[in-house]
Amino acid sequence: MKLISFIRIEFKKIKRSKIIPILLLAMLVLWFPSLINVEMNFDMETGITPENSLLIQGLLAMTGFIYPASMIVITLLINQNEHSNSGILKMLSLPVNPKYLSLAKFVVLLVLAALQVLLSVTIYYMVAFLASQATDYNFILSPLAVLKEVSLIYITSIPMLAFYWMISVFFQTPIFAIGIGLASIVPSVLMINTRVWYLYPICYPYYIVASRYGKLASNFPNFDITFIPWIPAACFITVLCLGIACVQFGKKERR
Repeated sequence: MKLISFIRIEFKKIKRSKIIPILLLAMLVLWFPSLINVEMNFDMETGITPENSLLIQGLLAMTGFIYPASMIVITLLINQNEHSNSGILKMLSLPVNPKYLSLAKFVVLLVLAALQVLLSVTIYYMVAFLASQATDYNFILSPLAVLKEVSLIYITSIPMLAFYWMISVFFQTPIFAIGIGLASIVPSVLMINTRVWYLYPICYPYYIVASRYGKLASNFPNFDITFIPWIPAACFITVLCLGIACVQFGKKERR
């Protein structure tokens, strides 16, 4: 079977899962407090405008915890689809390449991550509209500016997703895999303040938002983005994690 065939099969599997509602719920949990506390955006002492504050504060919460945490859960659910009802054994009994199956699941994870980012944008505009109506102040930013920001978040999260996919494949005990994943989120705030932040892929999306915040707020630290050695490091980490996941996927069942 070709890789594209595996991808089609994987998308059929997630239709019967609860993954999409989880993605939507996570984004509602993210943006709903922003609507309730919208007045706080007028009291920021960093020099940032209220409309930019609404977006950036939401994106900081998203990249700092909600997005990586939801991806940890989704990654685990994707991997566990094969282990329920001994599905992995049935798949490996066929003339299939386990590496293709692993890559197909990672492609599905990338699509679901993109879907969550788009859901975040949609709900943000709903919140911005309601906030504008409630305060008589225009919180709605240009779609081009918002899409540019979330696109950077998505692209820079690919190494993080590769890392989480490797963890879910390598550690098949759900509680253990989730525990390691959630624990990996904690050092992100610390790593963005070091010179070697580019060695820690979980902090990439958060670093991007923090860098944007530094440009918009006069009293916020600046986080410079240097593409070298960041891009080579990110590519290496992504390939390494995917390579380990491909080698490890189904290894225990093939013994």
